[in-house]
Amino acid sequence: MTLSSLTNRLSRVRAASKAFIPRCRFQFHGLSQGAKAIQKQESWFVKVVCTLFVYSQPLDDSSLGYLIKNLTPSTEFEVVKWLNNPAYGLKFFELSRENLDITHSFWTYNLLIRSFCHVGLHGSAKLVFDYMKIDGHLPDSTLLGFMISAFGRAGEFDLARKLLAEVRSDGVMVTVFALNNLLNMMVKQNKLEEAVRLYKENIESNFNPDTWTFNILIQGLCRVGKVNQAFEFFNDMRSFGCFPDIVSYNTIINGLCKCNEVDRGHSLLNEIRLSDDCLPNVVTYTSVISGYCKLGKMKEASALFSEMINSGNVPSVVTFNVLIDGFGKAGDMLSAKSLYEKMDSFGCSADVVTFTSLINGYCRIRDVNQSLQFLSAMKVRNICPNVYTFAITINALCKENRIHEAHELLRELQCRNIVPKPFIFNPVIDGFCKAGNLHEANRIVAEMEKKCEPDKVTFTILIIGHCMKGRMLEAINIFDKMLAVGCTPDGVTVHSLISCLFKAGMPNEAFRVSTIASPDTKLTSSTPVDNNAHLRINRDVFVDA
Repeated sequence: MTLSSLTNRLSRVRAASKAFIPRCRFQFHGLSQGAKAIQKQESWFVKVVCTLFVYSQPLDDSSLGYLIKNLTPSTEFEVVKWLNNPAYGLKFFELSRENLDITHSFWTYNLLIRSFCHVGLHGSAKLVFDYMKIDGHLPDSTLLGFMISAFGRAGEFDLARKLLAEVRSDGVMVTVFALNNLLNMMVKQNKLEEAVRLYKENIESNFNPDTWTFNILIQGLCRVGKVNQAFEFFNDMRSFGCFPDIVSYNTIINGLCKCNEVDRGHSLLNEIRLSDDCLPNVVTYTSVISGYCKLGKMKEASALFSEMINSGNVPSVVTFNVLIDGFGKAGDMLSAKSLYEKMDSFGCSADVVTFTSLINGYCRIRDVNQSLQFLSAMKVRNICPNVYTFAITINALCKENRIHEAHELLRELQCRNIVPKPFIFNPVIDGFCKAGNLHEANRIVAEMEKKCEPDKVTFTILIIGHCMKGRMLEAINIFDKMLAVGCTPDGVTVHSLISCLFKAGMPNEAFRVSTIASPDTKLTSSTPVDNNAHLRINRDVFVDA
């Protein structure tokens, strides 16, 4: 077939070619300067081939013969590019590969692989990669890095691992940046064991690790408490020419302190101070200080805080917060308040965590009035209390039988843009139940159900509260509702209800409750007894006549 005869054949679809190309266009990715632009006279030929391919399938032998004679790797690349659709591009690629005996250029594979990855068709991208290897081409490190990063972002970690295994014997090196990105994504997706295995499979053969590589794995291992394994990587760094930086040290120290190995973390901090590699910073000191505070070792925490300041490290808000919280839990509110008053001199502004820690500390020593003063101070500073600030204060007020003040705070909470939790409502509901004001308790529950679901504690409080007032039918209805919403009662709930039912002269209901609850609740003793043993419980709950 000649160009003239092909032109005559295509004259019927030339008008369509002008319409087709714009309609099919969407962004095709991965073009490179390596793919040279074709001459203007070849551009028309490319458009005609595109139109013929889309509108004249299947191609007859004469058309195929002409394309075999005239299609080159560069024009074939342009056809795939002009089709502007990865699916059409792959179909033409396979046609030219199987029927036209075309030797495809690297840029055609590169274009298709990148385009499929960008539209999320990673299996198709891998198929083109397989064609590439079969046809005798190898990816460069840039394309390989792009592919494993794309697979990683899509969560296709097995596909990325398989890809790396395939090129390992080909001597293709992946950039450390690309592999680090993949390892980082795996760790963030809780694929830690797979990340460690991937590192070990590819070390030295596919890439040379850097400090970031080790930091990624160390962070992942410390996060799940595998500090000893993290230390193995930490100690292995120098054998690969890498040196731990302050991130490496801080990660290990933080991991040790979270595992309560604070003295070991402190020793590592001292090691940094004496080394020439790097110097401890505020994060280093704060990690160890926090560790001592969690163990209640406030003397050691305070000494390290002083050392930190003397070394020229300025404490952060987090540093002050962990110390204030530690002193608060130790009951030393003088020290906690003293630190709070020093914050401004170090350029630190108290935040919601600071105030919540102070409020919690004063509530622990039953100085609720001082807690309320700090709650007022938050409002003056336009610092919004969080759910825990409210929960701590409300609970403390209820313990002091200041139910109406607690109720006012609960109303204030409901007016704020805070998602409440059952543990905030429960102390107030319990307070009104114990005061015999079931009407108000039930009203609070109704308000609570608009924001969050009652939990096991809520139901237990209501059941016991109604039992204490002799409202046994209401108590039974609450128990039935508890089961209906899928909330399993515990032994306290069931024991209390059954005891009160017996005292109220309702043995049949007591037996029904025990029968319903027994599959999910351990009511029996640890020794074998008769079938009625689960009914022999404490019956000392007071029931109104």
